[in-house]
Amino acid sequence: MARKEKRKKTFGDFLTTLLMLVALGVFVFAGYTLYGFYKEYKKSADEYDNLEGSYAVEDQTEDFDALENDEVLKSFQSIEEAEGQSGDNASEGFAGHEMATVVENGRTVTLPVMANPIDFDSLLALNEDIVGWLRIRALDISYPVVQGEDNDFYLHRTFEKTDNFAGCLFLNYANKPDLTDQNSIIYGHNMKDLSMFGKLKKFREDGVFDKSKFFWIFTPDFIYQYRIFAATVVNKTGLTYQTSFTDEQFDEFVNYAFEHSEIEAGDVEVTKEDRVVTLSTCTGDDATRFAVMGKLAQVYVSK
Repeated sequence: MARKEKRKKTFGDFLTTLLMLVALGVFVFAGYTLYGFYKEYKKSADEYDNLEGSYAVEDQTEDFDALENDEVLKSFQSIEEAEGQSGDNASEGFAGHEMATVVENGRTVTLPVMANPIDFDSLLALNEDIVGWLRIRALDISYPVVQGEDNDFYLHRTFEKTDNFAGCLFLNYANKPDLTDQNSIIYGHNMKDLSMFGKLKKFREDGVFDKSKFFWIFTPDFIYQYRIFAATVVNKTGLTYQTSFTDEQFDEFVNYAFEHSEIEAGDVEVTKEDRVVTLSTCTGDDATRFAVMGKLAQVYVSK
């Protein structure tokens, strides 16, 4: 029987083998990279899940979320007008609710009292930079908020100051930590796993805003309820990122927000006397950001 001659390898065979090896290398590298991303996502998720489970409990804000905006604002207005009056007069709109007379934003006011669901003493021991805890019930967002000496430190560091691309929610370094500026800005990453501020864009979906029109910020001394009035794409260097305004600038800031908002906020009036909190995240376009804005609707004394 005649022996078959071995086919000589050609340049084409060599090229095919090389391409297969390159493809295998790319596949292995991609898998390694994805695993690295997964580990980073998981480390971040585990840290924040632990913080939520260890230092935050269920709160009573849901009952107040159910109030229509005008009822909330009417209650807040009656309390402000009752400044210096008796507790009975000051409690209009909060009948049967515990009240306390305190100094808030430089004024003596009588406000309703609410149990604080956040253990700030323990959190301050972990990180002295904490200024509050944000909850957005409509999106199931619940995270601590810190404030650094600049807007870079917490961009890729978690609450416990661990290097991680998920970072932490942080208050603009130029804002007052007690949230008393005309516009306080909180930043968070638009994470692909929907952590941090990755869910903000869900306000574009039908029915999401109707679940709850408020977000809450808990602080050691006060609990702040904000009525959401806009969710919109903004220029990253526009008026949205100023902390104070002239009257003309404030009107421009608010008018733009209402005109370009992707939610129907309802009958909400925002004036220059209001305190606004802007929640900001990236869009994938380096020139723009997605912002959700709320005006202060009610202040509660923390206990």
